Amino acid sequence: MTILIKDGHILNPATGMDEMADLYIEDGKVSEIGKNCKKKADETINAKGCYVMPGFIDMHVHFRDPGLEQKEDIYTGMQAAAHGGYTTVMTMPNTKPVVDNPDVVRYVHDKAASGKCVNVLQIGAVTRGQKGEELADIEGMVKAGSPAISEDGKSVMDSGLYREAMKIAASLDIPVFAHCEDINLVRGGVVNMDEKAKALGMPGISNAVEDVIVARDILLAKETGARLHLCHCSTADSVEMVKQAKEEGIKVSAEVCPHHFTLTSDDIPQVPVPGQTEGAMDADTNYKMNPPLRTAADVAALKKGLKDGIMDVISTDHAPHTYEDKNTSMKKAPFGIVGLETAACLTYSELVLGGYLTPMQMAEKMSYNPARLIPIDKGDIQPGKIADIVVFDPNETYEIDKNTFASKGRNTPFDGRRVTGRVRYTICNGTVVYNYENN
Repeated sequence: MTILIKDGHILNPATGMDEMADLYIEDGKVSEIGKNCKKKADETINAKGCYVMPGFIDMHVHFRDPGLEQKEDIYTGMQAAAHGGYTTVMTMPNTKPVVDNPDVVRYVHDKAASGKCVNVLQIGAVTRGQKGEELADIEGMVKAGSPAISEDGKSVMDSGLYREAMKIAASLDIPVFAHCEDINLVRGGVVNMDEKAKALGMPGISNAVEDVIVARDILLAKETGARLHLCHCSTADSVEMVKQAKEEGIKVSAEVCPHHFTLTSDDIPQVPVPGQTEGAMDADTNYKMNPPLRTAADVAALKKGLKDGIMDVISTDHAPHTYEDKNTSMKKAPFGIVGLETAACLTYSELVLGGYLTPMQMAEKMSYNPARLIPIDKGDIQPGKIADIVVFDPNETYEIDKNTFASKGRNTPFDGRRVTGRVRYTICNGTVVYNYENN
């Protein structure tokens, strides 16, 4: 199979290439990049006016498979990823059963391979059953292909046990992905602890819930030499602590999700309470995520952290739920929103058009940096590399429509939001896995 991408604006952070050119794909790899390519191809893609970038890499998704396939399964998750321009995703281990042994890792990888869509890498749990009591088979999972470990959905509250896990991770040269949440400080909170929470009559989650564990994990990474990756950072102090840790030479990286750099707690709307008498109001559960939407000051700090290169990665924390899960009260609904199919347009609209990132930096934070931090041989589209590519149109403006999502999840606060930028094609391993025109 040969593919010719014509007249695109090539952005490749790995080499710094930023110019108009054609790109030729042969036998699953980038074969040639240059002007006026005359080679015949089985398929020709007109990329005029579009950016041609390395396929996006999401370091943080939940595919709910095994055990919770009513929310999402590996096949629908991969389709959602392809629709969003992603060619590699890393799935979190809080499934049923928990991914705490090599057999479940192999199950996910084998099922993903059978789908022949995008690359799926299964992250292993830190502890057995994510109970925080004894370590999982970390070495066995790494041998089975896990690129990292994480207790995502919670923190390992036993610092001594977590330190032992970090030592093992350091010896295996894999990163530890940290969901930073001091469970003892949550106290039933469902939204950010601020004036909006008071107005909604909701228990709040303070910034300290995140910041205390960020500080602890950075100190443990310093002591053990482990590579620490901080997931879904949401506070100004998280940015400051990452900055200080990097200045000290500690091996730390950090990600920010589009909802955390786009929305604030003030954006949470009130809606009628499902099944209650007329006039009863509650908060919209599509705005319930963990960590919660923070204040405008936190959002400004996150954007500046991304602009200044302190925060390395844009991830989604794609967390699909059923309609029934979310169609309840704010206090009862599960945390989480879908994000794979809205991340690119939100990043472009909020950060690129907002003047925080260049298009090259967008490609860096959504592809090159994630590949470098694992590391995997992705995020680079120079000749000889695997052809994982996204063709992104920066010109189209439209409204997000959740009913067009490939994901089973429709739980998004962005339905109807006007954005600019659309994924036109996603190519994985040299094969077109998404074509907007044929969708």
